[in-house]
Amino acid sequence: MKEKIRIPSYVNKVIALLELSGYEAYIVGGCVRDQLLGSEPHDFDVCTDAEPEQMKKALSGLHLIDTGIKHGTVTAMVEHKPVEITTFRSDGEYEDHRHPKQVTFSKTLEEDLSRRDFTVNAMAYSDRTGLVDMFGGRDDLDKRIIRCVGEPDRRFDEDALRILRAMRFSSMLGFEIEDETAASVMRNRFLLKSISAERIAQELFKLLCGDRATAVLLEFSEVMCVVIPELASCVGYIQHNPHHCYTVYEHICRSVGNIRKEPALRMTMLLHDIAKPLCRTTDENGVDHFKGHPVKGGETADEVLRRLKTDNASRERICELVRNHDNRIACTKKSVMKFISKHGTGFFEDYLDVRYADTLAQSNYMIEEKLEELDRFRALYEEILEERPVLSLRQLAINGHDLIDAGFDGRQIGKALQLALDAVIDGECANEKKELMSYIENNTEK
Repeated sequence: MKEKIRIPSYVNKVIALLELSGYEAYIVGGCVRDQLLGSEPHDFDVCTDAEPEQMKKALSGLHLIDTGIKHGTVTAMVEHKPVEITTFRSDGEYEDHRHPKQVTFSKTLEEDLSRRDFTVNAMAYSDRTGLVDMFGGRDDLDKRIIRCVGEPDRRFDEDALRILRAMRFSSMLGFEIEDETAASVMRNRFLLKSISAERIAQELFKLLCGDRATAVLLEFSEVMCVVIPELASCVGYIQHNPHHCYTVYEHICRSVGNIRKEPALRMTMLLHDIAKPLCRTTDENGVDHFKGHPVKGGETADEVLRRLKTDNASRERICELVRNHDNRIACTKKSVMKFISKHGTGFFEDYLDVRYADTLAQSNYMIEEKLEELDRFRALYEEILEERPVLSLRQLAINGHDLIDAGFDGRQIGKALQLALDAVIDGECANEKKELMSYIENNTEK
């Protein structure tokens, strides 16, 4: 009995046009895998024995884009949606552990599937033939394992990024990496040094957002130390402190899984304690302390994220969260309001989530008290949101023009506005123009 997979009408239109011209055509790769797992694919790829010019002739009625013509790839826009179509191919020798020296178009689906990375990604389907599974991908889906097509060492030598892709699929799909493939991941990890920072970062952020991220990070710590060498000092680093029962690296990995699956937050947890080994002191009782590690960690995180070419906004947000992850502000409404005034409401929510994730990855020592305090912070924050107090300069009843009219200039204006905002938050002054101007006049020197 053929296994039925749903193909959307816009994709079927492409397949039908190719078949009408006498060619084979199949959906292939991740879209087949996802449907077999019961998930809705984000996009659909089609493979065919038609070569690019033949493909373009068969699909001449559609809007076509030459997205990768020398590699046999054309994108068709159908019903305002892209369908990537690629000619069956076999890859020649790889020269840089990433790109083949040459691509040869082939006439058989088997050749095309045999060059793919993992068995679960090496399946094809059409309504005419049903599921085409030459390498046991369906069985591996049932077993919930990631296994290379053919020899793992060869697959990773061809394209070293597949090392991180194996880890990413394991994390996101919740699959184990099959033993031979896992051993090859470890053997070939240094090949990742030949991969561009941008591609490394793309896979890493996706890996971190998987359900199995913690397990994968723990199992493949040596790989992570190639990707982020600064993590090496954290692996096996024992924290002689009652608040911690794990090594620094174990704590980091567990904290990653404790926060919501948002890339910047997961990366924050991966980097939040990265500077601990650099900041350790031990007191007379043999207890370790890590004073200054958030600030040093922020500097290290900045170096790591710049190297990974992370966009500026994400980098700055992550680094600021690393710098503040151990900032123990007083659990009072005034302290929370001042923190929000400095960083914003969204940042405070992230800060709380980071502290929860960090705390849940510590020992049981005082765990209930720590979590109860964080709950009180959450309650205070919700009260503040309901009250909608003045928390930013733009909410003040005065602005820079008022201060210029009063004779202030340059840096004096910013300082005066901040003084007024602090006074309103502290309850020393009402947010009224006349009162604010009087307060500033009495508390500043022009």
